[in-house]
Amino acid sequence: MSRIVPKRVLEEIRFGNEISDVVGSYMTLSRAGQNFKALCPFHKEKTPSFHVNTQRQSFHCFGCNAGGDVFEFVKQHESVDFVTAVRILAERAGIKVELEEGEEGGGDKGAQYKIHQDVAEFYQRCLLQMDTADRARQYLLSRDLGESLIENFLVGFAPNRWNAMLKWGEKKGVGVSQLEACGLVIESSRAESRNTHYDRFRDRIMFPIRDEQGRVIGFSGRTLDESPKTAKYVNSPETLLFRKSRVLYAMDKARRSIVDAGEAIICEGQIDVIRCHAAGFETAVAAQGTAFTADHARILKRYADSVALVFDPDKAGQDAAIRSATVFMDAGLAVRVARLPDGKDPDTLIREQGADEFRRIIDEAQSAVGFQINVLSGREDISREIGIMRVSRAVLQTISHNPNAVQRANLVQEAAAKLHVPVKALEDELGFVLSRPRREVVTQETATAMSPAEQPREEIELCEHLVHVLDEPEIADIVDRYLPLEMMKDEDCRKIAEASLAARETGDKIVYMLGKNDDEASGDVLRLLETVESAPTKIRGTDCTRADAVRDIILRLWRRRLASERADIREKLKRGDKSPDFIHRNSQLTLDLDSLKSWTDGASIIEMEMGD
Repeated sequence: MSRIVPKRVLEEIRFGNEISDVVGSYMTLSRAGQNFKALCPFHKEKTPSFHVNTQRQSFHCFGCNAGGDVFEFVKQHESVDFVTAVRILAERAGIKVELEEGEEGGGDKGAQYKIHQDVAEFYQRCLLQMDTADRARQYLLSRDLGESLIENFLVGFAPNRWNAMLKWGEKKGVGVSQLEACGLVIESSRAESRNTHYDRFRDRIMFPIRDEQGRVIGFSGRTLDESPKTAKYVNSPETLLFRKSRVLYAMDKARRSIVDAGEAIICEGQIDVIRCHAAGFETAVAAQGTAFTADHARILKRYADSVALVFDPDKAGQDAAIRSATVFMDAGLAVRVARLPDGKDPDTLIREQGADEFRRIIDEAQSAVGFQINVLSGREDISREIGIMRVSRAVLQTISHNPNAVQRANLVQEAAAKLHVPVKALEDELGFVLSRPRREVVTQETATAMSPAEQPREEIELCEHLVHVLDEPEIADIVDRYLPLEMMKDEDCRKIAEASLAARETGDKIVYMLGKNDDEASGDVLRLLETVESAPTKIRGTDCTRADAVRDIILRLWRRRLASERADIREKLKRGDKSPDFIHRNSQLTLDLDSLKSWTDGASIIEMEMGD
């Protein structure tokens, strides 16, 4: 459903926002008769060609031809869409705007915004005033996060209680259903429990998540318990306000600086972002509890034409940087990747070595292809032909994500120089890669249409896709909970998946869990692991997150298992087996398969149960 603002409301907002006042709040105007002029904010110039006409309530630049009314000025200056510009100006004029947005689930957005803001302030009071928050204060002090940063980013503390949020709601007149809708409390699954709900966040340092207009829409809670069994971060679930695949931490503070710089600095965590802003790197943002998505890339594309990735220098960070690079390249963004010293993240580097050293590392950031070649050259023996083949194959897959032919040509030349292979050879191989349709998650319809000979290979590929992203906690949780690993028909894939999930519990490396040291893991398994980890992920899509794609894969595997069981039962029934057990199982499988057929639109029981 399209979002509509009544015309009378638009006129009221326009009347309440004198254009010279609005423009003057962003830049310095000088009077020119009855009107005003200034240096244009939309292009570089030395002589003012930007004019504001108070009689027509419009602006126009005779240099770059930008122009329009007060709504258009805010759209262009803030790099937002029309509806957001309307909201900004309505808030400025103190006018309430009701938009018909067609959001699923309904609910009162205005009330949820207020609840989130009030809860963020409550958490901050807890951090500053509660005796039991002393450990949190000491932790923040050890990370050199002083009062000004705590205040600026509204950092707080969730008390180590099961009902602190419930008590707060009683005091403020906020019902349990509202708190649950905001993702602040969870319904208890214990039938014998007297309390129907309990707090989602307990004994955690709380980082409020804001939308692009600076409104609190969710939270990320960092644990103070260093036990490996405790999740380091717990984030708000998907709500009416919060869609983690569409939210970038600190975007509200960074977007103006990103527009000015033309480039965003991409970090992995909130504290890294906070440290960057404190050190003057105000273009820094981070994803929120998920891998970077096409939606994240589209948001950044509105403000910048390039990104600089500054991820942790360990293997997980390197792989995440390469995966993220392809997402940003798909959106048409130029990508650079900075290499931090071993054991350093942006926070520790800036604190220990200063902002100038961090700036040098950013300035010397490599292209995504240069970074990938350096990383993979450390994992493969590129003095051997097989090593060159593996690295070049992975690099060409990355280059294929760049939609700009000129940039692709430049990246091919860079790759050829670094790998010491002819440019023509890589160009020919890239042409082959580009000629092949990029593999998406296979739909139920296309899977059903495959011949029996095609289906086993496609099933193995699906399993490989799962293995590729099992290092992401959210996806590992989904696989661990909903996919019995014996359903993975490829033995090597199953071994890697088992080792990946086991390594997540113990903190060991996957190769260790595979038994590399005592030769229990075969060479084929280790080669598959290396190939999967070095290649860019094949789980891609423009309308879903990685988690959505993984759910889809799991549904496909379950459907095939049920279909296989049903075929087996039908065969036995044909042979005359009429036992009640077989009849019951056949009937149940019919229901299961019918349900699975209806789940392809995403509105299934399993999908809803697997959601946040």
